[in-house]
Amino acid sequence: MTQGAGQGPEVERTATLRDFRVPAYVHTAHPGDTAPPADPAYPDDYTPTQRDLPVINRTETVQVPVETAPATPAPQPATGPGPLFVVGDVHGYLDELMAALQAQGLIDASGQWCAGTTRLWFLGDFTDRGPDGIGVIDLVMRLSAEAAAAGGYCKALMGNHELLLLGAKRFGDTPVNSGAGTATFQAAWLLNGGQKTDMDRLQDHHLQWMARLDAVEEVDGYLLVHSDTTAYLDYGDSIEAVNDTVRETLTRNDADECWDLFRKFTKRFSFRDEGGADAVRSLLDTYGGTRIVHGHSPIPYLLGEVGSEDGEEGTGPVVEGPHVYADGLAIAMDGGVTMAGKLLVRQLPLAN
Repeated sequence: MTQGAGQGPEVERTATLRDFRVPAYVHTAHPGDTAPPADPAYPDDYTPTQRDLPVINRTETVQVPVETAPATPAPQPATGPGPLFVVGDVHGYLDELMAALQAQGLIDASGQWCAGTTRLWFLGDFTDRGPDGIGVIDLVMRLSAEAAAAGGYCKALMGNHELLLLGAKRFGDTPVNSGAGTATFQAAWLLNGGQKTDMDRLQDHHLQWMARLDAVEEVDGYLLVHSDTTAYLDYGDSIEAVNDTVRETLTRNDADECWDLFRKFTKRFSFRDEGGADAVRSLLDTYGGTRIVHGHSPIPYLLGEVGSEDGEEGTGPVVEGPHVYADGLAIAMDGGVTMAGKLLVRQLPLAN
């Protein structure tokens, strides 16, 4: 069951995203809620033990229509690698993911890979908030095998919700040092949309797959990451170093180390406001690439469009496609499917 507002354990109220406006179509409110702060920076003791973004139950959203159409396979080049596609945050919305992949010609009506040598990257956050996170992971794992057999590939990055689910499974209610007191992975998982059905269906091969995901990759000049944060710089000065450090941290299985990794991956909005383009350049200069592509922060939040402020229902965010910002250096791919936005699957480079 999704943890509702005001339910469950009360944890420390440190500098989290609690002060963001909650969409009108979420049936909860907190006195003093304001617009997102202008300064996206977080103090060193930031801890995501409060709800990171609104948890929206399926019955509380403006439902996302899922339309399926006959798949037209993605065009294939005569030589060289196939076209490059990226997928934003899925958060358990398996039906929406299947429809979006089919609409782009990546899978057929039966859900099988039909895109030949196409290259497909998922930007992380497969579970939590939505109804079938384990189904999403199973699909991505299957498509990875089918795409490889066809000469293409389907790969995925580590998101903060993969770290959260791993931590909840491994450490449960074990106290961790959050920097401002104690917290637990279990409490944070529930507060951020953890689904009991996902935990019940979680198996060893899912855990192993998540723990081995890369955190950063560069493809065709695009630096792919999950979170819009510069915290990756804390883990190495090369893509290989960052990915090795993240995997080694998870292998050591120390609750406090894993918590610190999780809280850093939960930071957001580093590229949004004044100095955002410079923050992007700091990553590009270190890891390579000419533009960064990320998920994590829903586009409605990046734009400040999180629903009506006068209580009208049916005024959910309108997302037509990826959001390009930070002097054109950043491409945001989280369309806000958990708040009745879109689950984005797009080919790079973006069409004008």
